[in-house]
Order: sequence, then C-alpha cells, then structure tokens
Amino acid sequence: MNAEAKYSIYTDVKFLPLERIDIRQLASAVHDKVFSQTLCQVNESVVRLGVIEGDFHWHKHDKEAEFFYVVGGKLLIDLEGRTVELGPQQGFVVPEGVSHRTRAPTRTIILMVERSTVVPTGDAEPR
Repeated sequence: MNAEAKYSIYTDVKFLPLERIDIRQLASAVHDKVFSQTLCQVNESVVRLGVIEGDFHWHKHDKEAEFFYVVGGKLLIDLEGRTVELGPQQGFVVPEGVSHRTRAPTRTIILMVERSTVVPTGDAEPR
C-alpha cells in the first residue's frame, strides 16, 4: 500500500481571502487518524490543517521547508538522531531536505505552513 492510500489528504484550497476559518469546527468534523486539508493560500505558501493520531511515514521535501504549529494535543517530530516534542502553542520548522516523521500518541490538531508546491507525503522516502 502506498503512503497516500493510508491518509486522507486534500490539497484543494478550501477558503478564499476574506473568509473566516474556524479551526475548532473543522477539526471536530474529522474522524480520520491522519488527515490534512489545505485551508488557504498566502502568497506562495499554503496553510494546512492536520489532525493526526498515530504515525506518518518517514519522508523529506527536497526543495521546501515545513512549519508545524500545535493547536491542541502533542506532536512528536522524529528527526535522524533526535525527537522534538511540541505541545499546544508551540511550533517548529523542518528545513528542506531533512528526513522526518510526525506522530502523535493522542489526537492532535496542527497547522502546517509550507510552499504550495510541496508534496504532502514527501518527495521521497529516505533510504
């Protein structure tokens, strides 16, 4: 099974400029273990809502960095050699080309900011 088949990932832009975005309402409607929805575009970047419980696979983005911001829950970002733990109202940038995996021991709501060209499942799985 490929990575994309295990996740619910929607890259269409759900909200246009000047529209209200209610993160709490959107997240409450999610029942998937790994979910991502592009909320809006800001210049060349997009803001995505993520809901995760469990593990995402190891991957990297060759040309794009990612910013993760925890709205609620606990997010673990595994990097080669260490794990970063984020709680509510904490953020972290994974630079381009860095292999990483996100995981959450309980249901966690995050926002991600990245270039609109990013492939959410990664450009390649690490060797």
